[in-house]
Amino acid sequence: MTTTTPTEQGPTTLRDDSLNTKQMRRILASSFLGSAIEFYDFLLYATAAALVFGTVFFADLGPGLAAFASFGTLAAGYVARPLGGALFGHFGDQMGRKTVLVVSMLTMGVATTLIGLLPTTAQIGIAAPILLIVLRIVQGIAVGGEWGGAVLMALEHAPARKRGFAASFANLGGPAGALLATLAVAAVTLLPDDQFLAWGWRIPFLLSIVLVMVGMMVRLKVAETPLFQGLEQKADSKKTPLLEVLTGYPRSLILALIAGTSVYTIQGLVTVWGVSHVVEMGADKTGVLNAKAIGAVAILVTTVIGARLSDRIGRRPVMLAGTAAAAVFAYPILLLIDSGTVWGFALAAITAQAIQGIIFGPFGAFVAELFPTRMRYTGASLAFQSATTFGAGFTPAIAAGLMVLAGGNIALVGGVWVLAFVAAAGAILLSREGRNRNLADES
Repeated sequence: MTTTTPTEQGPTTLRDDSLNTKQMRRILASSFLGSAIEFYDFLLYATAAALVFGTVFFADLGPGLAAFASFGTLAAGYVARPLGGALFGHFGDQMGRKTVLVVSMLTMGVATTLIGLLPTTAQIGIAAPILLIVLRIVQGIAVGGEWGGAVLMALEHAPARKRGFAASFANLGGPAGALLATLAVAAVTLLPDDQFLAWGWRIPFLLSIVLVMVGMMVRLKVAETPLFQGLEQKADSKKTPLLEVLTGYPRSLILALIAGTSVYTIQGLVTVWGVSHVVEMGADKTGVLNAKAIGAVAILVTTVIGARLSDRIGRRPVMLAGTAAAAVFAYPILLLIDSGTVWGFALAAITAQAIQGIIFGPFGAFVAELFPTRMRYTGASLAFQSATTFGAGFTPAIAAGLMVLAGGNIALVGGVWVLAFVAAAGAILLSREGRNRNLADES
């Protein structure tokens, strides 16, 4: 065991300089499982929006408008995520990371289960889509509090030289949740279409309550982070974190938001709009979902690689390499999606999500290291959740609109993609490197 001093990490604590201790394994498992379960719930909705909700809740609008309306409800959850980040971030910085994470998980589980029980428009009329939007907003608020807390639970417990890899466990939960959600929906698409639309799509939503129970058993056993414990008695910790972020760290917030938007542009365009587009062109639903699942495996692998590299050479160099690759491969990936074939979509999804993982791996540590401990939950959550709103929440609807505007041509969609990554590269270059930063609060 070695002693970690305040100048290296934060408050003085006895801790093995590795992640392979009983405490750290439990912390990393909690970070991963909690994030996976919440993102299972949140991204399950995205797949259902692409394949089901247009028919079940917006059938009277016609195919094109139904798809747009369905993606609109998807965007509502993303719009709510910054609100959740600010709300849960405030209490996470005031009361502690652990308590807030328990509340966010319970909130998400209840909302997702209720979506699975929601009557259709044919049964209760306009109340159905209204309730769907309300529950989607609750999902957005809940997941808005998850990521920041999950990242900080791992990062603030970890040895300084392994913070990037530890923080990536929360990021790994996202694609793992997406993989689980995709496989769950793919399984029920094997039902006849009438049964799938009548009740089969509900099964993955109802499974949420079981997953939440598993996650709670792990999360309740995790200790509060030493950095927050050392902060509790300080007067600064009683200030309003949101105001401090907005007035003291606006540059960090904006740069992190722009950098993060790039990661979620890929998610919105490939795994949501791309699924809807390729299925509309005649590709088999189950085959497309299986291809999407393979893409989720690719991002899991490259997220680990990106995080590990960031602990060796820094967050910025790794993320810049990912943004460059994403810009170069934008049009080839979109052309593969536009082929209308399962194999084309599979190649697109694997390539796109592998690149996404390179950026995503260091991103948790990159964002968290931009803010002091006393406002880290709020700052990191607000930046990340705002990025998901712009990057993933709006891009499916924007892409659908641009395709109509361009007469079915992908040129405009590709332009938006490239522009997002050029902006992200600029933001990363203007940000400070945090790999060797002291996480103890600055005076």
